[in-house]
Amino acid sequence: MRILGIDPGTATVGWGVIDIKTGAPTIVASGHISTPKEMPLSQRLLEISRDIKEILETYRPSEAGVEELFFFKNQKTVISVAQARGAILLTLEENSVSIFGYTPLQVKQALTNYGRADKTQVQQMVKALLKLKEIPKPDDTADALAIALCHAQRRRREIIENIN
Repeated sequence: MRILGIDPGTATVGWGVIDIKTGAPTIVASGHISTPKEMPLSQRLLEISRDIKEILETYRPSEAGVEELFFFKNQKTVISVAQARGAILLTLEENSVSIFGYTPLQVKQALTNYGRADKTQVQQMVKALLKLKEIPKPDDTADALAIALCHAQRRRREIIENIN
């Protein structure tokens, strides 16, 4: 199974693709999409959608884990991130990729067994689980890989439950 993890944003969208076979998950590719602040929001959303489509065409994931929105102090930020997430979800749906949403708490719990883990602990687990030499940068890329790993863990659990 090939899984795409996405950490939505307007300025930066993190993404990571992993393969799940027998044994440990392996990284296929990762990176981030950046859009300039001076670009109108509608053009930024189009750029994000186009780049996600290119990632889908290149890596052909069957499923995607996308971070759910959580509490934002800045209402302007939450609105633009929600719009970016909407553009991402639409692009995934148009390309027949199954979508699964995860909160930051679920991701932390899945990777560290501790829902209040800090960003560094999660990043260290991404590095360890994918056998990387260093933590992926920027943070959005590491977060996207964490989301993909969270989804992989969920799918493994479902398979085990179906066997029993």
